[in-house]
Amino acid sequence: MLIIYPSIAYALTLLTIVIHNRQMTAVSSVTEASSESFLSSRKHKFWIHLLLFILLVLHGYACYQDIFTPQGLVFGFAQALSMMAWVGIALYWVEGWFFRLYGMLPLVLGMAMIFSFLPYVFEGAIISTKAVHSPGFRLHFITANMAYGIMFLAALQAILMTWQDKNLRSNKGTHSASWLQLLVLGQRTSLLDQLPPLLTMERVLFNVIGIGFCLLTVAVFSGAFFSQALFGRPLTLDHKTIFSLMSWSMFGGLLYANWKVGLRGAQASKWVLGSFGVLLLAYVGSRFVLEVILQKI
Repeated sequence: MLIIYPSIAYALTLLTIVIHNRQMTAVSSVTEASSESFLSSRKHKFWIHLLLFILLVLHGYACYQDIFTPQGLVFGFAQALSMMAWVGIALYWVEGWFFRLYGMLPLVLGMAMIFSFLPYVFEGAIISTKAVHSPGFRLHFITANMAYGIMFLAALQAILMTWQDKNLRSNKGTHSASWLQLLVLGQRTSLLDQLPPLLTMERVLFNVIGIGFCLLTVAVFSGAFFSQALFGRPLTLDHKTIFSLMSWSMFGGLLYANWKVGLRGAQASKWVLGSFGVLLLAYVGSRFVLEVILQKI
């Protein structure tokens, strides 16, 4: 039952932020104050980061208890998505101290709320009884999930960058209020107004991908050292290995293209989303087919 609490906490936090922001929007309309300046104020940033830190501790503890059990290492597509969301929130927490990323918060919290609830419905399976006692495999496991989570946040950022670019091209920098903006922030402030400029978003994106690529490199190639010892079989070119290598090559190619020819903008965002989609197929997609579609664990 512990694993259901993070999703409730995420939902309550998101609801609290929505109510608070709408109240501040109403106040700013009367006092003619800037709601955007409040949303980016130091006091508001501190309380948001304190809430996120509490959520990270709760979610992280729930993930650890759910995966590293006395019976063995329990894992599945739901646990992978939950861990991915936790790492994404953690990286957002760090980045949020240095960049104005408030516009990403509703999307990040909403995804974390959904993903942290999935292990309550899909319990996963014991994939190894030895792995839970191996410090080396734990390091490999944590590195792989950190890479997944960082690339997950990069994919969310690429979606927002695509949205930013579309608005700049179609509306010449003016943002019409969508239902999401009205729900979360009220009528005066757009979600996109809470994001850094597009050029800053691109710089942050490639920094994030660079970190994720280093971790993904360690995760992909260290798996070969633990396969024989823990699972009794050498590394084979199955769908998981093939998709992992494909994703690693695609992210590496993206970084090289950005460094060599300055690839950026919409093309870079599409490349990020495509690479992350292949990465999801490497494990999350295959486990989803086994556990849900084929109803076999």
